Amino acid sequence: MTPAPWTDDENDQIVADYFAMLADELAGNSYSKADHRRKLLGRLNSRSEGSVEFKHQNISAVLKGLGEDWIEGYKPAFNFQTSLVDAVARWLTRRPDWYERSPRNTAGISFTEPDQFFVGHPPTLSNKPPPEELEQMLGIAQKFDVAGRDERNRKLGKAGEEHVLNFEIAGLRYAGREDLAKKVRWVSQVDGDGAGYDIASYLPNGKPRLIEVKTTNGWERTPFHISRNELAVAEINGSDWCLFRLWNFSRAPKAFEIYPPLEAHVSLTPTSFQASFQ
Repeated sequence: MTPAPWTDDENDQIVADYFAMLADELAGNSYSKADHRRKLLGRLNSRSEGSVEFKHQNISAVLKGLGEDWIEGYKPAFNFQTSLVDAVARWLTRRPDWYERSPRNTAGISFTEPDQFFVGHPPTLSNKPPPEELEQMLGIAQKFDVAGRDERNRKLGKAGEEHVLNFEIAGLRYAGREDLAKKVRWVSQVDGDGAGYDIASYLPNGKPRLIEVKTTNGWERTPFHISRNELAVAEINGSDWCLFRLWNFSRAPKAFEIYPPLEAHVSLTPTSFQASFQ
């Protein structure tokens, strides 16, 4: 006998319970998944433990698509129903503070060696998820404008830039270039936006390194915004400019770098137009 579809009320209950566990996990508080599951089963319409566990994995997949954190013990499982996406969206609409929660505190970080911060390879065709999974993830991100949300989250952006600033300074010091480390500038904070990059740094050989930082809490394929000015500055400066993509920021930050031409790495989609009177 095929189980009845989950109702909106059931979805709302399991989503709220999931976020309660996730909040504890992100705060470093201990909690019992078994206790949460037992209490939840008592409020649902004859759902099995297996169906509840799988629904938790579905919620992880939805949050992955939204570029958000998910509970590490619940591996994202796909082919979820639209009604579950709507339930997660309802919870987030009622709790806008979730997006504005304080990001990882990088103030005062003192890296001793640059390899304490993992910088890996950018996503490629060879390591992309299965088509159905990727389609669901990108569909959610586009529908809820995940890139625009992260772009507007100034706390997240500033924290990510500060993280990369400290990383650059530590790398130059580790290479014995204290002279260059002292010259690294947080351009977006000192001069304001508009330069087309956030940090002016150097390679150990003295070559300029203009860094535009894009930070998200989600996975490495979460979409991000890039401005017309940033694209123009990238084209003009070539290999002196790089996009430093910082992801999984709220837990264990990871990153990769991409260099012009950006079209070789990402698909650029126009999202706004300039209107001029004739």
